[in-house]
Amino acid sequence: MSKHGEVKTLYQANTDAEDKDSVSRIENMGEIEAFDTQQLDALKLVYPAMKNTYLLNVFRELRTSLLKSQNGKNFICMVTSVGFGGGASYVAKNLATAFALDKAKTSLLIDANLYGPVLEELIIGEPEFGITDYLSQSHLNIRDIVYATGVPRLRVVPLGDNKEGAAEFFSSQKMNQFVEEVRTRYPDRYIFLDAPPIAKSSEARILNEVADVVLLVVAHGQCTPAQINAAVDSVGKDKLLGLVYNN
Repeated sequence: MSKHGEVKTLYQANTDAEDKDSVSRIENMGEIEAFDTQQLDALKLVYPAMKNTYLLNVFRELRTSLLKSQNGKNFICMVTSVGFGGGASYVAKNLATAFALDKAKTSLLIDANLYGPVLEELIIGEPEFGITDYLSQSHLNIRDIVYATGVPRLRVVPLGDNKEGAAEFFSSQKMNQFVEEVRTRYPDRYIFLDAPPIAKSSEARILNEVADVVLLVVAHGQCTPAQINAAVDSVGKDKLLGLVYNN
């Protein structure tokens, strides 16, 4: 059996367990072999025993700020950047990982970055389908696109292969139904969208409508005040949780 087959089987085998209460559901989630410290370092992921405790605490503090902003309820957080190469994917995967470090929480990371998808690297094996496939193919269901990772309690939905017309997919009723289902079915699950730059892609502005809150990543020394202000305006101050400066 391929590694992908193993991942898929584990997820499907635990579908019934996920209908139980949150604590037992999390304890019974099907997990694969966890990344070791060398793999975590190579993937630039935070973990409790890492030497750079400052970085670990930054993401823990971001986690705390998000929880406080939503009164402890789960949410959909879009992570976007001012410009290309700003580090939104790096922030998104580490923020989702920080939530998964809490054994009472799970996180779901959705790759919606059409111009630089990288989240497949967190999946053991080759994923068969992703979010764009699910939105464009009626025979797929949610469990076909959610994959376990080498980080316990962290699940990833990759981008998929059907990228043409993604703006229309993301603005569809099926996308709205998808995010509502994954949010409301499991109250312990926190959802993160890795999105393209907000001021440079129509897809990010569409995803902004789906999100409850937005984190805007600003690449240190690469953005002018005018560019930052334009990105803030595109997000809207009612949804913008804050700026994350990435150096």
